[in-house]
Amino acid sequence: MIDPSQVTGVILAGGRGTRMGGVDKGLQNFNGMPMALHTLLRLSPQVGEVMVNANRNLSAYESFGVPVWPDVLADYAGPLAGFLTALERCETPWLVTVPCDTPLLPLDLVARLARAAEEHDAEIAMAAAPEADGRVHPQPVFCLLRVGLLESLLKFTNDGGRKVDAWTARHKTATVPFDRPQDDPRAFFNANTLAELQLLERS
Repeated sequence: MIDPSQVTGVILAGGRGTRMGGVDKGLQNFNGMPMALHTLLRLSPQVGEVMVNANRNLSAYESFGVPVWPDVLADYAGPLAGFLTALERCETPWLVTVPCDTPLLPLDLVARLARAAEEHDAEIAMAAAPEADGRVHPQPVFCLLRVGLLESLLKFTNDGGRKVDAWTARHKTATVPFDRPQDDPRAFFNANTLAELQLLERS
């Protein structure tokens, strides 16, 4: 079994927050605390190390007490830029990626992704969860990755690739459904707008 000490977590907070009016999503309050800090507190016990990928308000994220790294790619290149940044900094055999705007992420996320990666001898394990249409959909920014994928991702992004699922499709990927009766249906709900964030708080 992959031990938590073999996994580094990265919280992806490098986006523009366009749908939230350009604010820094990770720093928006959820139940009195920044969303990214909720994410950090839920992820930290599941991994050996944690870092944040952010492109602005770096000192605010540094106040969480973990390393903060801006994108190695220019112009807000999306989640893969965060993947790449973290893979370059990662000192463990595995990296797990989570977005900053899912403050209710599963407390067993890493364990279940790790189990699937081992069972299927996969290079990537990706979460999947039920959405509004009732079907289980992949959640491409919730990935456990072998650090050896750095070279592949570097080539993909250098060639202009930006879509997470287009890159993961090149590698052996295990999909892990989080649809058990005891799984919180809100666990992967990402608050893209202030209205969605308020709705999540009320729920």
